[in-house]
Amino acid sequence: MTLCARWIFLALVSVGLMWPEGAAAGDWPTFRGSDRTAVSKETNLLQRWPEGGPPLVWECEGTGRGYTSLAIQGERIYLLGDGIAEVDDEDEYLLCHDRQNGKRVWATRLGPPWKSGSPTWQSSRSTPTVDGDRVYALTAGGELVCCETASGAVAWRKNLKADFGGKKADGWGYSESVLIDGDRLICTPGGNKATVVALDKRTGETVWTTVHPDDRGASHGSIAIATIGGVRVYLQVTGSAALGIRADDGKLLWSYPFDRTTAVAATPIVRDDLVFFTAGYRRGGALLRQEADGMGGVTVSEVYPLQSALANKHGGAVLVGDHVFADSEDAGILYCGDLMTGEILWKRRGSGRGSIAIAAGDGCLYLHYANGTMVLAKANPEGFEEVGSFEVPHSGERPSWAHPVILDGKLYLREHNAIVCFDIEDRSERAEAR
Repeated sequence: MTLCARWIFLALVSVGLMWPEGAAAGDWPTFRGSDRTAVSKETNLLQRWPEGGPPLVWECEGTGRGYTSLAIQGERIYLLGDGIAEVDDEDEYLLCHDRQNGKRVWATRLGPPWKSGSPTWQSSRSTPTVDGDRVYALTAGGELVCCETASGAVAWRKNLKADFGGKKADGWGYSESVLIDGDRLICTPGGNKATVVALDKRTGETVWTTVHPDDRGASHGSIAIATIGGVRVYLQVTGSAALGIRADDGKLLWSYPFDRTTAVAATPIVRDDLVFFTAGYRRGGALLRQEADGMGGVTVSEVYPLQSALANKHGGAVLVGDHVFADSEDAGILYCGDLMTGEILWKRRGSGRGSIAIAAGDGCLYLHYANGTMVLAKANPEGFEEVGSFEVPHSGERPSWAHPVILDGKLYLREHNAIVCFDIEDRSERAEAR
């Protein structure tokens, strides 16, 4: 099932979570899926993996270096990579691959590769966002490129630094996956000139600009959406604060500042009027509540302030039921926390080592460890239960930081110079009974 040509307005409740209009149930069109929760709506997935892991459906090599996850729409997969196969340079490319067999369809050069800092920090890190006949890519250097999905031809370009005076709050480049919402593209140049901007998605022309005074710069997270009392709100976390921005005109509705930290990576989690965000380097996680003021504005209050035990350096967090699951900083120690109280219910190591990139689906957690181990565990607040693991092919050369994708009964993983696809559908009689 492909992405609809027109946008479909989805209202969950009068005060509730919203996702980009037009995302089809059979697609994973941007980072953490269409609703940016990293929780798949798939059912009848394997509840345990056989020894050695689920069956490999296909694998492809030649995608180059990179940590980007995969965006999937219709029969196509999109990702970024530098030093790809069959070209004579080490530059960064937007890649399109066939969803059925992994074969490359086209590749479009975006610019020079990101080579700042340690080699393990280098390469592509932003997941593309695909929307109908266009796909949008952001390089670590801030180059925002819109391409045609059919051919990869460039429709327009902007640079978050040169065109908007943007800056990062750290030295590790841009990682955000831009948001497409209706006819607009929303992204985060960062800084105090154009903290967040809305662009016309077809032309790249500026629609509005949000300024957060004295903003330290963009973080690595991506924008989520809520609707509060009829007001559509964009939620982002920069290097200075969590922000609520009115979607109609870019008005800064509220900010929740925190002390400077080395980096902020996680995308906010939204449930109805609640916003959970987490930052690493001992900052922690906090829960906020939004409330409409009856005059077109939205205010925010603390449910609880930053709790250091809820810190996540990178790899993200997922909300399953009433519980948050995430890596403790980047230690490879999974935690389960109560969303409403912030209490840690348990912390445990799994089979893998290093930081955990996390997704969830059908009552299970999908844990992609930095050492290339993939673990399946129950999303159980009573305790940690690992029910499968395997070593991902093509891993080991550099950290495995790409986030898992769970779609159409498949598990898709990006491992540096390769994409691998596994069959995780449960076809047993037990699955039919469920």
